[in-house]
Amino acid sequence: MGGKLQGEVISVRESGDIVTSLTREQLAPAPTDDSVTVLCDGHKTAGIFPADHSEPEMTFLAVLGKDDHLELMLVGDSAYKFLGIREGAVVTVKW
Repeated sequence: MGGKLQGEVISVRESGDIVTSLTREQLAPAPTDDSVTVLCDGHKTAGIFPADHSEPEMTFLAVLGKDDHLELMLVGDSAYKFLGIREGAVVTVKW
C-alpha cells in the first residue's frame, strides 16, 4: 500500500542544504529504499539516506538530518544555489 506526505521547505543551512517541515516521526511509515521518491520544485530523488551516507559528489539526496527533519542536499555543493530551491517550496514524498 502506497503513501504520500507533503511538506515545505522551511530553511536553508549555511552549507546550502535545504531543511523541510517533514519530520522523522511523520516519515516513519515510509520506506527508505529507492521505492520512495522525493519531489521538490521540479527536482526528484529516490530513497531517504542517513546523515552519514557515502554517496558521490553532485548527487541530489533526501537525508534524515541530525535534527530529525528531512533535508535535501547536493553532495559537495549547495542545493540552494545550484538547484534554486527556495523556502516555501512544496516537498512531496511518495511510496
